[in-house]
Amino acid sequence: MKIVVALGGSAFLRRGEPATLETQRSNVRRAARALAALAAEHTLVVTHGNGPQIGLLAAQAADAHAKPYPLDVLGAETEGMSGYLLEQELANELGHDRVATLLTRTIVRSGDPAFCEPTKFIGPAYDKEDAEHRAAEHGWKIAQDGASWRRLVRSPEPLEIVELAAIAHLSSAGFTVICAGGGGVPVQRTAAGKLEGVEGVIDKDLASATLARCLGADCLMLLTDVPAVFDGWGTTNARRIRAAHPDALGSHRFAPGSMGPKVEAARRFAVHTGGRAYIGSLDEARELLSCGVGTCVSTDVSGVSLSDTPRRDEIEESFERIDENGNHSIEYEEFVGFMLEIDHSKSDSALRVQFDTIDSNRDGRVSRDEFRAWCSAGR
Repeated sequence: MKIVVALGGSAFLRRGEPATLETQRSNVRRAARALAALAAEHTLVVTHGNGPQIGLLAAQAADAHAKPYPLDVLGAETEGMSGYLLEQELANELGHDRVATLLTRTIVRSGDPAFCEPTKFIGPAYDKEDAEHRAAEHGWKIAQDGASWRRLVRSPEPLEIVELAAIAHLSSAGFTVICAGGGGVPVQRTAAGKLEGVEGVIDKDLASATLARCLGADCLMLLTDVPAVFDGWGTTNARRIRAAHPDALGSHRFAPGSMGPKVEAARRFAVHTGGRAYIGSLDEARELLSCGVGTCVSTDVSGVSLSDTPRRDEIEESFERIDENGNHSIEYEEFVGFMLEIDHSKSDSALRVQFDTIDSNRDGRVSRDEFRAWCSAGR
């Protein structure tokens, strides 16, 4: 099969991690292992996010009191930087050099309403005072993102992939293609028919759905740091959505800054192509195709199919994923990072109440037994 695989930002940098080259390379190496297992059996076209990287470049320029490059140029820079890291690690895993990174432009509409209201988070997280200072100094728009504050930028809808023919040619020639990083560099057509860059950042998941549809891909895979889409996430009645018809997802609410675009991308691909879209964990990429894990969105499905109470092995796997420092307990910062991967809209106070509910003995950390009890009661 030909699969378009969209890597979430955590494939390069997880929330709270230092934005060092060593950290990103280590994360990319993990992503490359998962992709190599898929590439052994299928033809892959790989896209990736760039929110942390493009925001970091803009912030570095601002801190140096240098005139910042526009976001389209910074987007192109991150495509090269992240594409290089991923291309090298993936080629090493595959044992051959038929991997190519392609700088990609994505056409947007000049009159897109998104240009009037910034909605997409980029860059590092700040405390409120620091964020307000930077916003005043640099003219940024900021908003609360969970417990922290981040910069918001414009995010227009992707319409066309300029390099589509080149991507298709490389893929047909047997290359694993890395492209449309950060959704591609946003460009628009002028009245004279020329292309020019625009200030904004395109949603990577929506651009991946456009790419997959135009390439004639058999399926779209949206990989992130969480195991699936959940109905009622963050409540004791939460259940994994195992499979869903795209129309049936319209009545469910998903966070606009995180899971929402993934669900919408999956829905669009399934509706327009009749193919299947999968949302799930990077580490379970290969298993997603069997629908035994993650969430499958397909027109072959009726309504929404929810999982039962999570199996013990699923609970253990989730605990290990959240316990990033490996101390056999979940600290508040780890819990917040995991929860915000799914729902950016949760406030710090809401997250604290939820954490304290799970932390039944009130020792400031969630033990394995406390986590099991919470999940078994209805995660």
